[in-house]
Amino acid sequence: MMTSDLERRLLRVLDHIHDHPAGDLSLDALADVAAMSRFHWHRLFRAMTGQTMAQAVRRMRMHRAATALVMGEAPLHRVAAEVGYSDVTSFTRAFSDVYGLGPAAFRRRGTLYPVSFPARPEVTLMYPVTIRIEPERRLAALPHRGPYHQINRAFEKLYALLAARDMIDQSEEMIATYYDDPAATAPDDLRSHAGAVFPPGVVLAPPLDVVILPAGRHAVLTFTGPYAGLPAAYDQLYAVWLPQSGEQPADSPPFENYLNSPMNTPQEALVTEICVPLARP
Repeated sequence: MMTSDLERRLLRVLDHIHDHPAGDLSLDALADVAAMSRFHWHRLFRAMTGQTMAQAVRRMRMHRAATALVMGEAPLHRVAAEVGYSDVTSFTRAFSDVYGLGPAAFRRRGTLYPVSFPARPEVTLMYPVTIRIEPERRLAALPHRGPYHQINRAFEKLYALLAARDMIDQSEEMIATYYDDPAATAPDDLRSHAGAVFPPGVVLAPPLDVVILPAGRHAVLTFTGPYAGLPAAYDQLYAVWLPQSGEQPADSPPFENYLNSPMNTPQEALVTEICVPLARP
């Protein structure tokens, strides 16, 4: 069962969309309405409802438009504007995608019917999750923009740079931070960092970015297996464990801690910790 706090946040966001169909309904704006970090809100919304935030916004806007088309006589450009579309062409395309008819044809038919809700997939927690106090981590990192499964390119460049600077032996852990939900962001626009942990005092000069991961309570899911299985593990953490735990994520991105390396470990024996920072109780 979802916690009552998450339910309140969910209902507050849905009310906001209903009340402001022409307003700013971007992911960041709706995360602010939910009063939750943008790093985590969309994953939680998708886990709770079975739909992305963008899908929910479009469905609710198009239902509002369908009602206006059938129940009133406002011209198409006004109906479009009332649900956040500045031109009729883009509105017509979105409406047709949802209802299978253009808005003019839908109005002529004169029958209003609701848009079906997507089925929420069943997700079962299969991996252990613990709450752990993690130390602050100072990363020497290189940015990666693109599909998350290609972050190895950034790690290879990071390793080569650290080796050239004779810094490999000073690094403590290999960490990747992930800033976007791949279900809500185009693959080429996904942002992440490939990083290595270094103690204070070690100089981290450009082109290395310095990324600080705050100390504090974290939900830690321990995943064993090929990296290709990590997206399903994220779904389990956000869809099952977090809603049932009563915990809230903090305003800091999730990260992965790689406890061994594919360079000397079979795929099925790779161990990765998915770490989600938690708000103070």
